Amino acid sequence: MYEFAIAWEWLAFAVRWLHVITAIAWIGSSFYFVALDLGLVKRDHLPEGVYGEEWQVHGGGFYHMQKYLVAPATMPEHLTWFKWESYATWLSGFAMLCVVYYGGADLFLIDRHVLDVSQPVAILISMASLTVGWLFYDTLCKSPIGKSTWGLMILLYVLLVLMAWGYTHLFTGRAAFLHLGAFTATIMSANVFFIIIPNQKIVVADLVAGRTPDPKLGLQAKQRSLHNNYLTLPVIFFMLSNHYPLAFATYFNWIIAALVFLMGVTIRHWFNTTHARKGTPHWTWALTAIIFVVIMWLSTRPGPEQAAQDENTAVAPAFQEFAADAHFGAARDVILSRCSMCHAAEPAYEGINRPPKNVMLETDAEIASHAREIYIQAGRSHAMPPGNVTDVTPDERKLLTAWYESATGGSKTE
Repeated sequence: MYEFAIAWEWLAFAVRWLHVITAIAWIGSSFYFVALDLGLVKRDHLPEGVYGEEWQVHGGGFYHMQKYLVAPATMPEHLTWFKWESYATWLSGFAMLCVVYYGGADLFLIDRHVLDVSQPVAILISMASLTVGWLFYDTLCKSPIGKSTWGLMILLYVLLVLMAWGYTHLFTGRAAFLHLGAFTATIMSANVFFIIIPNQKIVVADLVAGRTPDPKLGLQAKQRSLHNNYLTLPVIFFMLSNHYPLAFATYFNWIIAALVFLMGVTIRHWFNTTHARKGTPHWTWALTAIIFVVIMWLSTRPGPEQAAQDENTAVAPAFQEFAADAHFGAARDVILSRCSMCHAAEPAYEGINRPPKNVMLETDAEIASHAREIYIQAGRSHAMPPGNVTDVTPDERKLLTAWYESATGGSKTE
């Protein structure tokens, strides 16, 4: 039913909104505590066990923070735990993955020119990759190589690059980048859930029992926190990349993803070094700019020529009803006259060099496959075309609406 499409669209919006809000809370607290930790100053007058202190001013008042390297001698009366920001971000992100990519697997997750699999198989591959990624990363951290911070970071980078290549050979480019972000975010949130918080709880239990906490627990948690710090910016990039097909839908997309991780490191290195009062390495911004220019260049490089898609390519089974509907011919005429000048392999509209979001609407198969998006973007709303630059009339929008609603069991054709 067409009503379901409307409700599903609003559900996706609500989940995405929730995810953004929780991510802001998590990233904000994470960046703040990293900056605080790096800015701590060790002075002679500090109490026993205090690693350093920091004075800050905000909101018209002064704050005096002290950090215990392991734990204070006695348990504080009130202790604030920073964990729900991470958990809520991951849970809302997974919910968004389910609603958008699992619920719309044929459109957003599966590219049958990349890997022709059924929806259940594609979803299982997605879930398995997130789980296996964390297990492999955690094993690396607990292995002898885990004692080398930078050695471990290099191996983690290799793992992420391999996943970037793998995802682009499993899913659509858009889904590949989204999954790379989810893969990385799963590692980050699992660090909080399985290592950082449990270690802190052990320390608290030792204090309550009168035992001396093991300092190794704090060091292990700090290492995982460091990884999270360097991975945050690439995750944000991948979560926003679905709006930019030049990032996810070009031939060298996996190399672009690999370079994005490097930019995350260079940017965070500047902030971390500055907050630690160890200088201001401005060279990192120059290097970041160079990497970004390389990414821009890669996005314009063509890959090996691919066989042109047959005009008579069969419509995917899930969308056959849209091509067979009585209203399809009229809707197709509207789309070809109002949309295909941009949504084409070679756009004719001035200033458009690639089809927006890599969506092409030139063949019956392409039009039928994007029926729901056309209904939402150009039928029920006026989002497309932007500014109504191709002068879509109200009657033409009614035709698009009637086509989708008729094909899904509705009857509104006025």
